[in-house]
Amino acid sequence: MIKTVHLAVYDTFSDWETGFATAHINRELWHREPGAWRVRTVGATTDPVVSMGGMRVTPDISLEDLTPADSAMLILPGSATWETGALAAFADKSSEFLTAATPVAAICGATFGLASAGLLDGRPHTSNAAEYLAMSGYSGGDKFVHESAVTDGDLITASGTMPVDFARAILGRLEIYEPHILDAWYRLYGRNDPAGFFALAEYEQSRAAAGAS
Repeated sequence: MIKTVHLAVYDTFSDWETGFATAHINRELWHREPGAWRVRTVGATTDPVVSMGGMRVTPDISLEDLTPADSAMLILPGSATWETGALAAFADKSSEFLTAATPVAAICGATFGLASAGLLDGRPHTSNAAEYLAMSGYSGGDKFVHESAVTDGDLITASGTMPVDFARAILGRLEIYEPHILDAWYRLYGRNDPAGFFALAEYEQSRAAAGAS
């Protein structure tokens, strides 16, 4: 069965913040279960939206048609509109997901939206800065963690400047890679360590050899 990860898209969504995650979810290379994962986009409607980088995206489905039962995770990128409350419907859907024990991953401005909705009040979390989230008026300041990305059960939060760490948390929560492969992946993409590349190449060669025998 193919498992679907949904990426929320809306005007001015920060396309660079989720690129590492979505590309490596969709790409079968190094996967524990090749062919088991795909990414689909979800918008407030199915009308096209334009990312902060100017990319025009037509959502695969509308938010009202998205249910936790049909999703493995909802990923929320930042945008220029989270702070205005314009994306409150996505925070409401996140609450629905978390209630159903379906993971939600939020980065940058999306963490502000979840804070405004009260979803971070009782959970360890992070964001761009504690002072930034405090402007939401939420009550979870004592749960703020000064880390690049934080996983608390079904909730992942991250700073907008740490897209690779965000992706690592997502890939780890979904168990897309074996733990040692995720470690090698992060050494390559997060630390620019050539040892990560060679570990991944060795893994792929050994799997190809096993498939040929």
